[in-house]
Amino acid sequence: MDRGDRIASYSNLLLSVSIGFLLFSVVSSQIPLGSKLTVEENNYWVSSNGNYAVGFLNSSDQYIFGVRFNSICIPSSEQTAIWTVGNVKVSSKAYFELSSGGEMILFDPATEKIVWQSKTGNASVGSAVLLDNGNFVLLNRNKIAVWQSFESPSDTLLPGQSLSVGHTLRASSRDSLASYYSLVMNVSGEMQLRWDSTVIYWTVGGPSQPAVRSILGSDGILRLLDQRSKVVSSVYGEDHSDPDVKFRFMRLDSDGNLRMYSWETNATSWRTVWQAVINQCDVFATCANQGICIFNASDSYVCQCPFRSTRDSNTKCLIPYKPSCESGSSMIRYDHMYLYGIYPPNKTVVQTSLQQCRSLCQKDPSCHAASFINNGTAQCHMMKSQYIGGQSDPSLGSITFVKTCSDPIAVLPAPIPAPRKVSHKICVACLLEVAAGSVVVFFMLQFGIGVYLFRRRKSMMQKSAPAHTVPNATGCIVFSYSEIKDLTDNFKQQIGQNVFEGVLPDNRLVAVKDLNASIEERRFRSAVLKIGSIYHKNLLRLDGYCCESGHRLLVYELSKYGSVDKCLEEPRMCKRLTWRKRIDISLSVARAISYLHTGCREFVSHGNLKCENVFLDDELEAKVSEFGLRTIQAEASSSGGQAETDVKDFGKMMVVLITGRQDVDEACYWAYEKWVKAEREMATDQRIEGGVVLEELERAFRIAFWCLQGDERMRPSMGEVVKVLEGTLSVDPPPPPFAHNQQRPPEDESPYESYSEL
Repeated sequence: MDRGDRIASYSNLLLSVSIGFLLFSVVSSQIPLGSKLTVEENNYWVSSNGNYAVGFLNSSDQYIFGVRFNSICIPSSEQTAIWTVGNVKVSSKAYFELSSGGEMILFDPATEKIVWQSKTGNASVGSAVLLDNGNFVLLNRNKIAVWQSFESPSDTLLPGQSLSVGHTLRASSRDSLASYYSLVMNVSGEMQLRWDSTVIYWTVGGPSQPAVRSILGSDGILRLLDQRSKVVSSVYGEDHSDPDVKFRFMRLDSDGNLRMYSWETNATSWRTVWQAVINQCDVFATCANQGICIFNASDSYVCQCPFRSTRDSNTKCLIPYKPSCESGSSMIRYDHMYLYGIYPPNKTVVQTSLQQCRSLCQKDPSCHAASFINNGTAQCHMMKSQYIGGQSDPSLGSITFVKTCSDPIAVLPAPIPAPRKVSHKICVACLLEVAAGSVVVFFMLQFGIGVYLFRRRKSMMQKSAPAHTVPNATGCIVFSYSEIKDLTDNFKQQIGQNVFEGVLPDNRLVAVKDLNASIEERRFRSAVLKIGSIYHKNLLRLDGYCCESGHRLLVYELSKYGSVDKCLEEPRMCKRLTWRKRIDISLSVARAISYLHTGCREFVSHGNLKCENVFLDDELEAKVSEFGLRTIQAEASSSGGQAETDVKDFGKMMVVLITGRQDVDEACYWAYEKWVKAEREMATDQRIEGGVVLEELERAFRIAFWCLQGDERMRPSMGEVVKVLEGTLSVDPPPPPFAHNQQRPPEDESPYESYSEL
């Protein structure tokens, strides 16, 4: 019996000997009809394992009724609610009753109203029970469930709980109004985050493999299942499959983001292990009426109102324009900003140019603001409401025009000149001065017109530069092939195989990769959409792409020091690659690949991991490039096989980093022979200054040779590789990695039993 069971048994004993005393908790497997809970008595019903309790919870001087965590491992301040009766708050006089007729009733004497009821009076209810998994259930006289909280979710999913088509999670409200945010499983088999049921800002799954329900596993994996209960899509928590995690839940938070939480016993707090939307500003209406969302470096956001008057004390950030203004209107331009209407959220979209977008909005009395974007097609999004939301970020190429009433110009009456005598004599000197002045004015006008035309042409060329896509798309710039030629100076400077250096209009350096392959347009754009949505500090950011005629090119951020293989060849850079830096590079790459395998919404294989595709920035931080290109160049057969190939490629890359030898296969054989003969130090790159750490060297060789195992089932996961390199997971000596006909482990035996936590 575990500690929770002993405490539950002890509580039952106290209950049996404490009749007549005021109890503050009730532990019972069966809750009989007529049972009652009140705010004043602070009593509650507890699951038999003691991990969950149902009762009233304090919420800002008011109370809500629901199920919460109750484990002794979790402090009372962290015993968060996991199911509540809607968005209903009651007074301190309220009570909850399981009536003799089998109806659950929440009554508030302060309003003299039944604020909620289960409507189960005709279901022959015999009792209620709070199960050990946190499910609050009504049972009929045959002990069959006729109502359960798992089928009436509020904002949270517990392990074992499903969200089926037709069911909805709704976020708790930040204020007295009902929340606009919801999570639904739609009839097309997609799980979607929505705002006001009309705006979809996150989706997983799809019509090609429709899901009928999703279920949160106790292993920290949310799985989407089809009608045959086959997994069609999954999302993974960072600590998935960690046996030390005892409590998990997934919640649609009040800010509209869906997050998975795990209880950390050592830190005594809940930790976010996954969230649907990485950039909170991508959640629709994050700032609501309070301003424009700006995501900062600390992974948080602020709401600012750039077009509010300093004299305006109104907390709402409204467009400063009224259709009735008589002084005319002007358009204020904001670069790197994208706006959308909130009330109402709909807008008018027109395919047009940047200048025409500005003109259309200014001429339309009902238009308050317009955002111009270029997602392959130039679009003008016009908002016809002053209730506007949006986001601003230097990475956004969207250009926004906000309409404002022109300030009236004060006109003073002109002074009346005094009458004077007019001379009728002709002034020759005056005529000469006028003629000379006319000539000067003529030449000045000609010069001014020339300057104007030159600047106008330059401005039009700058404005014709491509714009970023809208938020929630790829976030990439869509280039034409002529623009690619311009920014690379007609592919003048080659920095790698089919890779050329380029410069964007904002002077940012980029690397342009020419795939030099015939790839079907739809598949190419689909893959770019997937790659462009992936963000990790050790993955090279995809800035843009070109998909025009037969051209398929990708535009990446440019790392200062180039690829690792070039740094190993260049004596001055090789000198900077100390042992500590090489281990850091290996760990960074391992974390990036682990993120691709388990941290993304869908599994992503790198497919071509090697030193040539790992770049070093100005701080020698490793960034992996060309990830996901396998999905562009060839359809994948199975995600498992791809993962194991990435693991093997990582092992080869580690050997190259340790030995400094670029002939990969020979380096692997040679290094293994040295390691077997206990000559591991001789297998290291002799150019490493300051020597190596022998303990780390042994660990690095062991995990590298495990990654190189001929039997792919014996290779570790990238998550295990990360733990080994971090020093939190020990690793046994590996068998010979190049024996392809070695004995395979039994099917029911894990090939990773040689790994054990330190």
